[in-house]
Amino acid sequence: MPLRVHVDVVSAEESIFSGETDFAVFPGESGELGIYPRHTPLLTRLRPGTVRLKIPDRDDYELVYVSGGILEVQPNLITLLADTAIRAHDLDEAKAFEAKKRAEEALKNRAADINYAAAEAELAEAVAQLKTIKRKKHHTQH
Repeated sequence: MPLRVHVDVVSAEESIFSGETDFAVFPGESGELGIYPRHTPLLTRLRPGTVRLKIPDRDDYELVYVSGGILEVQPNLITLLADTAIRAHDLDEAKAFEAKKRAEEALKNRAADINYAAAEAELAEAVAQLKTIKRKKHHTQH
């Protein structure tokens, strides 16, 4: 019997994914974290990005955009708590592109009275959503 690990991806609004995986990749603050079953316990923060879940008996990955969050890894259970989590096929490319454009414009306009940290966070989230969409398109073409 192959080794599997149970993964729960939960946002503030709902449970996005709950099931068994062969392998999972998360956007850690210092880079991507690849997690296999029986991984050493770990607790870490995540940055905005794409979660990739290798579902048993499927060729493609389940892709989920997260705005960041907390990841807890136990040998047989992975739990991701995110403020925002959206399955890749539910992301709106035009909306993400527009958010990216708005944030870039706000950051360029130095004279404006804006919250730069908020604009940078919005830009990071929009870029991460667009990367998730691109990755989903790539996976569906192969």
